[in-house]
Amino acid sequence: MALAQTVYQTVFKRNSVFVGTVFFGAFAFGIGFDTVSQKLWDSHNRGKQWKDIRDKITSN
Repeated sequence: MALAQTVYQTVFKRNSVFVGTVFFGAFAFGIGFDTVSQKLWDSHNRGKQWKDIRDKITSN
């Protein structure tokens, strides 16, 4: 019960803090999701992307 009381007092009691927490959480989730998605895409398509073959083509 102490944990629930602490969370309520720090996050949910004031609307401005709650809204800020939601915006920060959405921003952090967006950055994390984009980073993980990009890493998965790059690992799945390794060797097929311009950044991987650029040196082979433009070495003239």
